[in-house]
Amino acid sequence: MPTSSDNYITRSLEPVLERAVAEFPAVVLTGPRQSGKTTLLKHLFGGVHGYVSLEPPDVRAAATEDPRGFLKAYPPPVIFDEVQYAPDLLPYVKERIDAHRNQSGQYVLTGSQNLLLAERISESLAGRAAILRLLPLSRREVFARPHALLPWESTERGGRTAKTAHREVWNEFLRGYYPELVADRGRDTGLWHSAYVQTYLERDVRSLRQVGDLSQFQSFLRALAARTAQLLSLSDLARDLGVAVNTVKAWISVLEATYQIVVLRPYFANVGKRVVKTPKVYFTDVGTLSYLTGLKDPDHAAAGPLAGAILETAVLMEIVKVVTHRGFDPQVYFWRTSAGREVDIVVEMEGKLLPIEVKLSSTPRPAMASSIKVFQGDFGERSMSGYLIHPGDLRLPIGQEVTALPFAEL
Repeated sequence: MPTSSDNYITRSLEPVLERAVAEFPAVVLTGPRQSGKTTLLKHLFGGVHGYVSLEPPDVRAAATEDPRGFLKAYPPPVIFDEVQYAPDLLPYVKERIDAHRNQSGQYVLTGSQNLLLAERISESLAGRAAILRLLPLSRREVFARPHALLPWESTERGGRTAKTAHREVWNEFLRGYYPELVADRGRDTGLWHSAYVQTYLERDVRSLRQVGDLSQFQSFLRALAARTAQLLSLSDLARDLGVAVNTVKAWISVLEATYQIVVLRPYFANVGKRVVKTPKVYFTDVGTLSYLTGLKDPDHAAAGPLAGAILETAVLMEIVKVVTHRGFDPQVYFWRTSAGREVDIVVEMEGKLLPIEVKLSSTPRPAMASSIKVFQGDFGERSMSGYLIHPGDLRLPIGQEVTALPFAEL
């Protein structure tokens, strides 16, 4: 039975996770640090499952030096947290599962390094484990809470104003969507993100062999953040940092493996046009992005050169989080022709394509949907009705098969 907590935020992954634990001998829950994995598992299964964190060095040593004895000391059902610290334990978990193959929910494992876990799980737990991901909170999760303050609800006298709503949304972007910052509005945003990045560097990045100089890697993080939502030139980034292109490739793979970024790749289809093949990079949390680019004031962020990229990141990640937390792997791309026509986000669903444009203007106009119309013309019946997402408060049609939708309604 789930445990209760006044500060607990219900996650949309819960029914998927409960079903997986009921059906599989093992469940692996991955995601970035501080996304709420431990809190979620203790809430759902703390009354039945034991709990062991493998991060402390003494626990890690016990699991590594005598894995069978360790598993005997912590029999199922049990949660093993941060299992990437003791990956050699996984073959022995497989051994225990195979001895009781028909028993579901024996082991629930968490980890924040997808690359290392994926290799070991495919070797040891293939066919025995369901693999799910928990990302930072989606806006649906944030504002589904009782007494949640919606962006258009002001605590100031006079209630809602367009200016208040706009500032609230940009405050939200600067804070980001990690549960700890959402649950405790009194936390200092800058201090939290500073500590998060430092912890990430020390605990996750240092353990990966592709990274030697942490200070140089931190410079890479900031340089990459400044290029978010743009076509990513690896050679330009490498030149600016004074490192090899292969080093930049390796570092991007580190960020992907630890769920800090999403690499958006272009959508290819034979429609008779040359398309750009360069990917784009987006940070998983818009608050992390804002911190790395030095943004602290919502008005400056909204009026600055990165405003469009920040809004685009927020839109993309809302889509990715909603789909991921339903237990699916999001099929998300962008589309750009060599002639410069571009649709910011293309979501593939059951063979259909949903085109989405993101515009910073609060006053949507039909001309802003021109790339969506070109996309719909190229893909015909495969293309669904499109959306233009904007930071204003107007929902209205802006041409046939295109709707302008406020970000707050996404």
